[in-house]
Amino acid sequence: MKGWPNEPDMENDVIIAEGNAASAAGNPISDVIFDFGNVLVYWDPAAVMISRYSEESIERFLDNDISGFYDANDRLDGGDSCDETVAWLRETRGDHWADMFRFYCDNFVDSQTGVVPGSRKLIEDLKAVGIHTWGLSNWSAELFPIAWERHEILHSLDGKVVSGPIKLRKPGVEIYRYLLDRFGIDPIKSVFIDDKAMNIVGANEAGIRGIRFTDPYKLRALLIESGIDIPAVQ
Repeated sequence: MKGWPNEPDMENDVIIAEGNAASAAGNPISDVIFDFGNVLVYWDPAAVMISRYSEESIERFLDNDISGFYDANDRLDGGDSCDETVAWLRETRGDHWADMFRFYCDNFVDSQTGVVPGSRKLIEDLKAVGIHTWGLSNWSAELFPIAWERHEILHSLDGKVVSGPIKLRKPGVEIYRYLLDRFGIDPIKSVFIDDKAMNIVGANEAGIRGIRFTDPYKLRALLIESGIDIPAVQ
């Protein structure tokens, strides 16, 4: 199975305000919170592996049931080092997958394949009309500095919380509350954008509306429909 396990079914590119977030529905938005990977910047683990491994090997490596790749990434995002994660894989999945994951960590820079189209200008437009922009990302404390150095867009946000250094990870509600408390953000006036459905569920539990992102055109339109006065696509 490719991708993170236990992803719930959820409609893409609509505002989700369920459970604890129901009272936020329809409120003006003052703060937009972005995930990083595949929302602002592309993360493509396959791009790391193609210099050493065949398409078939990469397909198997990215199948969590076979290799444990996404379970290993969860451990990184939760605060484990690459060495600790490789050792865990070696014990639980064997040398082959542990060695491949070691290669992935050592060459992580190749997974950073560029900025998601439209995201840089969206942040610029939001800030121009007084909307605060924040980052909330699951990312390894060891590997995040590679992305930070590579992507100027991440520096344009008003502030960020990254999971690895604080050992809290989405979709656990504690990391959303950590962000809200750290920056004094009102959840009722916020919206969170992520590519994973499970993380939208976590945001809703913290009282924050969420958008499961796939389409930059639809995201801009949704924010405009929610009352944010940014330029529309012509």
